[in-house]
Amino acid sequence: MLRRVLVLNFTYEPINICSLRRAVVLILGEKAEIIEEGEGLIRSEKICLAQPFVIRLKYYVKVPRGRRRRISRKAILARDRFRCQYCGSTRHLTLDHVIPRSRGGSTTWDNLVTSCAPCNTDKGDNLPSEVGLTPRNRPRRPSPVEFLVTSAREVPASWEPYLANGEGLPRAGIA
Repeated sequence: MLRRVLVLNFTYEPINICSLRRAVVLILGEKAEIIEEGEGLIRSEKICLAQPFVIRLKYYVKVPRGRRRRISRKAILARDRFRCQYCGSTRHLTLDHVIPRSRGGSTTWDNLVTSCAPCNTDKGDNLPSEVGLTPRNRPRRPSPVEFLVTSAREVPASWEPYLANGEGLPRAGIA
């Protein structure tokens, strides 16, 4: 039971990604309902339940807005779609300070980008323009949806209609 399930608030707003096991507990406890289901079945002695891909809570959960999100490697990688911002590689990913710390750059959302190890080594403590590199996207604070999908490296197609910024997220063939 390692598969991930998208959890929607009562208002169909995506609020969490949980394990299949947790989703089944919410459904059996009548706290959630299945919105999108997979092909498999979950069987027990007394019930047979479709495998959920997307569930919706039967009550509204207030989600705190505007709270400060901590900078993390996982969040930066998800924001940059697990691609080097200089060459587009998906291998040997690290984080790079656009303006190096040795030159007064800070560890903030708008100064950190995903970089592959070779590009990061080539850039060193230079500015990207000094070595002929340009970040593909301007670094920024991730959206709430990008924070949500940090726990799922790939987003199943069945989730996309429920994610406000579904376009451009890492896709899975089928979950």
